[in-house]
Amino acid sequence: MKVEETYLKGCFVITPKVFEDERGYFFESFNKNVFESQTGIKVSFVQDNQSKSSKGVLRGLHFQRGINAQAKLVQVIKGKVLDVCVDLRKDSDTFGKHFSIILDDIFHKQLFIPKGFAHGFVVLEEDTIFSYKCDNFYNKASEGGIIFNDESLKIDWKLNEEELIISEKDMKLSPFKKANL
Repeated sequence: MKVEETYLKGCFVITPKVFEDERGYFFESFNKNVFESQTGIKVSFVQDNQSKSSKGVLRGLHFQRGINAQAKLVQVIKGKVLDVCVDLRKDSDTFGKHFSIILDDIFHKQLFIPKGFAHGFVVLEEDTIFSYKCDNFYNKASEGGIIFNDESLKIDWKLNEEELIISEKDMKLSPFKKANL
């Protein structure tokens, strides 16, 4: 697998080596030894999550605060998403900057998002299955979020706002400058 750091320190795109033949394909989606040797980051995942969504569903931008912060390894099992993460680390040179990438079931790329980031995605194909590993358990009291259309972040979600399907809870999230980070 190939591991490349994005311009956000600690955030990596992982591209697996895919073996294909007439039967289908096989790839190693995660190897702790390879990941740690190429990134220098020790990680121990404790929770796996999966969602299935229709085209236009936008989930995020979510994060966990303090001791409940989560690093995530995200991927698409079926379909396609635009995945976005925002650096919330106040001492970072890229504080308030975001990174986005298309994740799909063709190239099987994954995104490792370190602790201290908000995360969200918008579904670009019907019946998309999204999966992610977390290195810490979800804690409702520590959850936070940033509104998807925050003017200072200027995220291009690749769909028009009227095409988006967003939960009532996510529509009430705070702007970046007022979020309780």
